Amino acid sequence: MALAGPSSALLSSSSSACLRRLNPLLLSAACRRPPGGQRRAARRFCAAIASEADVFASPEVAKSFDFTNEERIYKWWESQGFFKPNFDRGGDPFVIPMPPPNVTGSLHMGHAMFVTLEDIMVRYFRMKGRPALWIPGTDHAGIATQLVVEKMLAAEGVKRTDLTREEFTKKVWEWKEKYGGTITNQIRRLGASCDWSRERFTLDEQLSRAVIEAFIRLHDKGLIYQGSYLVNWSPNLQTAVSDLEVEYSEEPGNLYFIKYRVAGGTRDDFMTIATTRPETLFGDVAIAVNPEDKRYAQYVGRLAIVPLTCGRHVPIIADRYVDPDFGTGVLKISPGHDHNDYHIARKLGLPILNVMNKDGTLNDVAGLYSGMDRFEAREKLWSDLVETNLAVKKEPYTLRVPRSQRGGEVIEPLVSKQWFVTMEPLAEKALRAVENGQLTILPERFEKIYNHWLTNIKDWCISRQLWWGHRIPVWYIVGKKCEEDYIVARTEEEALTKAQEKYGKSVEIYQDPDVLDTWFSSHDILFFWVARMVMMGIEFTGSVPFSYVYLHGLIRDSEGRKMSKTLGNVIDPLDTIKDYGTDALRFTLSLGTAGQDLNLSTERLTSNKAFTNKLWNAGKFLLQNLPDRSDVSAWDALLANKFDTEASLQELPLPECWVVTGLHGLIDRVSTSYEKFFFGDAAREIYDFFWGDFADWYIEASKTRLYHSADKLAAARAQSVLLYVFENILKLLHPFMPFVTEELWQAFPYRKQALMVTPWPTTDLPKDSRSIKRFQNLQSLIRGIRNVRAEYTVEPAKRISASVVATADVLEYVSKEKQVLALLSKLDVQNVHFAESAPGDANQSVHIVADEGLEAYLPFADMVDVSEEVKRLSKRLSKMQSEYDALVARLNSQSFVEKAPEEIVQGVREKASEAEEKIALTMNRLAFLQSTVST
Repeated sequence: MALAGPSSALLSSSSSACLRRLNPLLLSAACRRPPGGQRRAARRFCAAIASEADVFASPEVAKSFDFTNEERIYKWWESQGFFKPNFDRGGDPFVIPMPPPNVTGSLHMGHAMFVTLEDIMVRYFRMKGRPALWIPGTDHAGIATQLVVEKMLAAEGVKRTDLTREEFTKKVWEWKEKYGGTITNQIRRLGASCDWSRERFTLDEQLSRAVIEAFIRLHDKGLIYQGSYLVNWSPNLQTAVSDLEVEYSEEPGNLYFIKYRVAGGTRDDFMTIATTRPETLFGDVAIAVNPEDKRYAQYVGRLAIVPLTCGRHVPIIADRYVDPDFGTGVLKISPGHDHNDYHIARKLGLPILNVMNKDGTLNDVAGLYSGMDRFEAREKLWSDLVETNLAVKKEPYTLRVPRSQRGGEVIEPLVSKQWFVTMEPLAEKALRAVENGQLTILPERFEKIYNHWLTNIKDWCISRQLWWGHRIPVWYIVGKKCEEDYIVARTEEEALTKAQEKYGKSVEIYQDPDVLDTWFSSHDILFFWVARMVMMGIEFTGSVPFSYVYLHGLIRDSEGRKMSKTLGNVIDPLDTIKDYGTDALRFTLSLGTAGQDLNLSTERLTSNKAFTNKLWNAGKFLLQNLPDRSDVSAWDALLANKFDTEASLQELPLPECWVVTGLHGLIDRVSTSYEKFFFGDAAREIYDFFWGDFADWYIEASKTRLYHSADKLAAARAQSVLLYVFENILKLLHPFMPFVTEELWQAFPYRKQALMVTPWPTTDLPKDSRSIKRFQNLQSLIRGIRNVRAEYTVEPAKRISASVVATADVLEYVSKEKQVLALLSKLDVQNVHFAESAPGDANQSVHIVADEGLEAYLPFADMVDVSEEVKRLSKRLSKMQSEYDALVARLNSQSFVEKAPEEIVQGVREKASEAEEKIALTMNRLAFLQSTVST
């Protein structure tokens, strides 16, 4: 996301959740104020009013919210221009660059999470009056897209290499035009309020120019260089891949123990090494041991003979890197095929030997094994080692296997000539951005990871051996060495001109065949991407591209497992939307805590679908109990009541004052949570207030004004409060649940604006803390009466009498709400009495203490037939006693206690204890009832 001009990033806190970004060079243009004509166009949407017959359904006629209306509502929003930034109300721009999904992508829960959170932010700040812009786009996804098209061609019997580069890229563009819009259409289904008129693709001409310019500027400063280094090589894809595109999995394998004879020694002079990849021994350049390891001290400085190499010798060296406790304590150094070995070789000046071709077969260095697949060679090599008595043993071992995130094949560390960016000087500025507060990372604990990565940063390999992507802007001179003579230019024409100036008119040039790493132009993972974008932003614009970075967790299944096709626990967002609705899905995803994983279950989705229905039914209740839409004067009066002054609040009766005060407090808390990006807190606050306070208490209390009172003023006041509270709940909830809230908003007459562009509720409105305490007392009394009714199984429809006893000041406000007390407690309103002392029949009543200074007495005779209840309880007590005696008998049996499993014995003890408690309670109640009969 972006805040106040600079952008901010929304990312996953797991490195396996790849979230992609637009080129940061777009951001400066994204925040500019549009010219006057565009501003006038932006103003027009504020006056747009929906045609209810064409777009919206009303709770008056629809039983529940219809999920199929969501797409219609979305198209209406977009057609009205609501997704574009509006500068009429001033304020600093709020900008989010969408992490552009792969053009090959299909919607998954990771997309649903970031779309939900970013849309919440954009919708909130849009309602706050800030020009809010969410820039969408898709990533050309070099490896993924090339793979998809290659598979498509293979199905037609065509290989990529059968085509020219130009022919192949034309095929890819054709595929993109046909299928590339799938993911963006799916993102629309989630309600993403992006400005689609600004949608970009990372191979668009404008972005491609920016990428080339970035390469040239970095090269001109000496920060880009070419060299042969160890990289992660994908044999199937035939390209280098980033560390971040390599996923490690634990897989069963073997640890091979092999003899290396000591040159010039006896047959007993050998060292045993343990390796998981014996085929790389042809690339061994040394044998290393720990200098502290006395077992091998006598061999340090001598030579070892590499097995099956016709006697090739390598030095035996000592280095503290070697772990004497791993395997045999002897390490083979194969720097051409292991990252750790590579660093040791560079440190010690050892040669680097490559034994593998780029397709994963062994090369001529492997001698007789040349041309064999690496895994085939492993088996053949071990067989030959056994035959020559150089094999010691092979034992099962769990391997940490590096696999390509895209192709799935095992990655091979391989020395290859690539282009790199020197990162250290760029990293220093990015570190300072966080240190001096220019960039805030949320949650704060991720700062340590960001700082650690930048402090220990490696140079970045930016070249990929693909045909689809941004071609590296480097040209070579025909007949010259590539490392010595190359030209960096923006176009081929510019490159040729430079070459002719240096070598004459007859010079011939050809472009580097590689493309840039996709992440150079668009995306990366997590803070890795953020760190690089911060570095590039500072480098090219002189300012930090983000103000805030917000990291969210993974979506896991109900058992906390990562979703995967292998486990069969993947939940499809589109299927979820069909079953539960977009709003229920969004609300469920928003309830997580920033930076922590969220377990997604059908139970949660079902619960929040019920929340959607509860909102709908509340809207239905209001519409059925508000003035007819043709009564203009009544609606004018309703809409004019804002309860935004102390005087207007004090005029309200207790339930109304309580719910309005609660709403005003809710607005403050929720607004603060939005500003702090505590979306889970905001969602829970709104949910609890709507369901727990407004729906369960105030709507029920309002029925006394609407149905049981001849006081028209009281009814009108209740209508105003119902509308005022409900419309503000819709505003607060809209960023989370945009569809149902907009549908409900439009159902009420005389709306001058769509909900999504309606101003956010005002904060710091008046509150009456006294009304909170007083209504809580009333609630305690009502709950107490309800509990007694349930305890004595009073028939739901039966109205009972009650005597309310309280101090004079409490009676003053409780007695005024006699109708509310009677309705919500199911009391006979004609037989509800208020007094400052206990009634005469107190000893024949159930006594309730609701709060200090507030009590009630409920006569038994009103609730139950005492004689029948005594008989029922006596029968029940007899049965309970028999069950208890049987349990005690088992516990008194020495044979049972000694022979039965401990958990069984403990279970019987617990049942006996519970039965004893129930017997005591039943006996007490029975004794009490019998005493009332005798009285």
